[in-house]
Amino acid sequence: MRQAGRYLPAYRRVRETTSFSALCRNPSLAAEVTIQPVDEFGVDAAVIFSDILVLLEAMGIEVRYEDAGGPRLARPMRQARDAHALREADPARNLGEVGEAIRRVASALGPRGVPVIGFAGAPWTLACYAVEGATSREFSVARQILAADPAFFRSLLDRLADAAAAHLRMQIAAGASAVQIFDSWGGLLGRDAWRRVALPPLRRVIAAVRDLGAPVILYVGGSSPHLEAMADSGADVLSVDWRLPLDEVRRRVGEGIALQGNLDPTRLFAPLPDVRAATREMLATHPGPGLIANLGHGLLPTTPVDAVRAFVETVRAAAGKAPRGNACGKPS
Repeated sequence: MRQAGRYLPAYRRVRETTSFSALCRNPSLAAEVTIQPVDEFGVDAAVIFSDILVLLEAMGIEVRYEDAGGPRLARPMRQARDAHALREADPARNLGEVGEAIRRVASALGPRGVPVIGFAGAPWTLACYAVEGATSREFSVARQILAADPAFFRSLLDRLADAAAAHLRMQIAAGASAVQIFDSWGGLLGRDAWRRVALPPLRRVIAAVRDLGAPVILYVGGSSPHLEAMADSGADVLSVDWRLPLDEVRRRVGEGIALQGNLDPTRLFAPLPDVRAATREMLATHPGPGLIANLGHGLLPTTPVDAVRAFVETVRAAAGKAPRGNACGKPS
């Protein structure tokens, strides 16, 4: 959940030398910032540094990353001919730098027993950006076009599903031990609409990578209405936000699927004793097996580094694990 980023001084030093887009495209630097949280905190896996919108770029959509306003697309897609004009995704050719970054991280961290996690955007979330043209609180244009021209949207979602599947397959082949699919804007759809619109292309993605054997983690922002449908997606792990306690999530999805989450990221701004207490409280709501302890959303840019460390140390202590050594051999 956004391991690398602006909250880390080491990351900020790298960003002073390059743009966000160039960092995503530079395998050496992307590998460096991916490894930073492993060295800093001793986390159990490394999430590759990239962005979900690199896939849209690979399909021929120009994306500009603006520090203040977020990503902006040069030409939003608004009708069927726009979807047909998309390039077929060829990740090995158009996104080879992501695969190379994964290979570098896997080579560096494999001897330390730390796996790499790859990721892609879910078709619905990618379609929201492609149609809206920018980040939005409501993505109202995308939702209006979904209502007015559902056939166009279905065509776009299918194209994006195939592209996301190809992207994830490439990452697994490069050395990702697991992959995560981010439906960041799934919560904008009602329960029935998400099952009808977002779930079928998501299933298509997961089915397309199943033969490779890598576990699939599914995150849906605003997941509370969608838990039962998420459990029907074929994913191995459901990553859930902080709005429901884990024991309630477990009751709703059953025992046959793992969970990831779900501390509210704003709790990391509390005094360190309170961070540790909140982490223990979160863990206590899921006392059995099948939990990847994590946040319920990404780390915020101003998160105190010591609070992240307190979270990780509390989880490792609760699991009976010793602190991992960092790159210098010292406890993290």
